[in-house]
Amino acid sequence: MRTFWGLMRAYWFSERWKEAWTLTVVIALFTAAASKTSVWMAEASGELVNAIAKFHDPENIEPLSYLLTSAGVLVLLVVIKDVGIIGARHLCSTTLHRKWRGWLNGRFNDALLDSNHTHFHLQNGGRDASGARVDPPDNVDQRVQESIKGMTGGAIGLAMGIIGVATSLFFVGQKLIEQSTVVDGLEFLGAYGGALLAFAAVAAYVPLNTWFALKMGRLLERLTDAMQRFEGSYRGELTTLLRRSFHVSAARGEDAQKRMHSRLYSDIDSTWAKLNWIHTAYASFERIYNFLAARVVAYLPGLVPYMNDRISLKSYVTGAELVNSLIVQCSWFIDVMPAIATLKANAGRVTGLACAIEEVQQPADFYRRTGQHDFRYGIQDPIFGLTIRNLDLMHQGSDARPFLTIRNVRFRRGEWTYVKGESGSGKTSLIKAINGLWPHGRGDIIFPEGAKIIYAAQDVKLPRLTLKELVCLPEHEGQYTDTQVAAALFKAGLGDMIEYLDQDAREGGIWDQVLSGGQKQKLVCSRILLQQPGLLFLDEATGALDPDAKIAFHQAIKDNCPDITVISVMHDAVPPRSEAGASFYATVLTVADGIAAKTQLGARARPRLGEVVGTA
Repeated sequence: MRTFWGLMRAYWFSERWKEAWTLTVVIALFTAAASKTSVWMAEASGELVNAIAKFHDPENIEPLSYLLTSAGVLVLLVVIKDVGIIGARHLCSTTLHRKWRGWLNGRFNDALLDSNHTHFHLQNGGRDASGARVDPPDNVDQRVQESIKGMTGGAIGLAMGIIGVATSLFFVGQKLIEQSTVVDGLEFLGAYGGALLAFAAVAAYVPLNTWFALKMGRLLERLTDAMQRFEGSYRGELTTLLRRSFHVSAARGEDAQKRMHSRLYSDIDSTWAKLNWIHTAYASFERIYNFLAARVVAYLPGLVPYMNDRISLKSYVTGAELVNSLIVQCSWFIDVMPAIATLKANAGRVTGLACAIEEVQQPADFYRRTGQHDFRYGIQDPIFGLTIRNLDLMHQGSDARPFLTIRNVRFRRGEWTYVKGESGSGKTSLIKAINGLWPHGRGDIIFPEGAKIIYAAQDVKLPRLTLKELVCLPEHEGQYTDTQVAAALFKAGLGDMIEYLDQDAREGGIWDQVLSGGQKQKLVCSRILLQQPGLLFLDEATGALDPDAKIAFHQAIKDNCPDITVISVMHDAVPPRSEAGASFYATVLTVADGIAAKTQLGARARPRLGEVVGTA
């Protein structure tokens, strides 16, 4: 799905190909039926005009009956076409739109939310195969939702239009040839003279105007793409504001936020103004084009035969209606040029996202384009715990020097280690690297075989799930009973929420909005108690708790998770102790000036033999 046509045909060659092709064939049949009905409507229009013209003709024995019958047939055909055929086709096309969009949405969600953490890697800029810088895709949410929706709907409309043009050319052309006659001056063409005049008029009128529409369409495509980017950025900033509204209020930052919104909206406004000018010009062109087609061009081919009395008024009007129908169908490309421009802009944004996703499928190769990435992950007997060897952490750049280096450190099974260091020293970067979430560096990270890992960060964001699902994450809620989850909540200090296990909201708000920072960290504690990980990384995971709650957090894990290995990053000068005064942590990893030293808690922060790390 990295190219336009690959994206267009993927659904029809997927596991749901039967569904896709069935709906497509049905839509094509309805479109063909609509084209054939247009021919009958043209004949009925000619019959109605003839009934009006001959209303006072003495040979017309029952003029009123003839007139009403002709009008009734025309109305019936309109109802059949617009209500029956077009209505049924609309239902099928919207169903295809829904199915196709749902399939594409599922594919992108699967790709973004895979075990490779693609959604995370996607937000890092990289370089392409030629070495040119590639920025991360903007407004991924807009691409997955609005662009996919607009693209699929536009593509289906485009396909129906093409089928309509093809079937109209067949049915209308067949009828024009059937009633064609000799044209004075073109006798060498025989009875096909009238039909060839009609085709020539269409061929001369439509392509020239299509060329002009195509030029304007390209400009519309560029402006539409820019508009989508600016709209997405503005909406994203509004979403961010709502998530951090407390911080804006506390800092009295409304004026600064307002200036930011004004800058973002000014891009929307200027692009919108340009789009309005182009759309206005295009609408004027389209109205003039349609008027000339219906009132001039359609009536020209049959004028000479009618003036020379080779065809009747009925045949002349029928022929004009057929030519106009042919022009309308062949002009479909002109009529929907703005929609085509939007389709191409949407498709470009979707294929851009698909290409970006493809680029990060191999994170190691992706990060090597912007720096060094040579992390090697392995497993060993659980008795040896977690081992880190020759680990260098770096920033982007091929010549970047390590800002943190660890030569040989082991975290034994059941050992609790407190990571200490100033802000910016690399503590969190170390935790991220161990968990495969740091882009640049090298070294060996060897995990205990079969150990479940939980990484608890300071900032807890809760998806819209039930309370039970939130406690069971990342496992499925069916793996644990309500009793087990309730017990974990109680031990974590959230016993008053047990009655809400099956709810995804409380007091009108989702859990992410209702729970305080401290309650969210207690919920993470309940998750740890329930799932019993072998390795636990706490990255400021108790920062929102008061001293007593922080002690309770650690005590609950100590009492309920035997043999757990804990590596905890905290800004506290001294790690917490139990109520009895015993330290929860046995060792401390001190990170300072690019040097990390693991020592027994209470001993001097001096590296042991084999655990000294090099300089930055």
